[in-house]
Amino acid sequence: MNLKRIFGGLLTILGIGGLIYAAVLFMYNTGGVHNIKALIIYGVIGLIFFIAGIGLIRTIKDET
Repeated sequence: MNLKRIFGGLLTILGIGGLIYAAVLFMYNTGGVHNIKALIIYGVIGLIFFIAGIGLIRTIKDET
């Protein structure tokens, strides 16, 4: 069990969740500036987490 691979998977899942939440905010954007700020924040943080998680999973070698 590799701790870095688990952490990479967790970051990836959090990133996907953030991107999905940003998409939901985009679809139901009825409020003004507050929702746009939240949309940008959740989208950027979700994208950063997703890229970091995928990068961490890809760089870890399997120990066999």
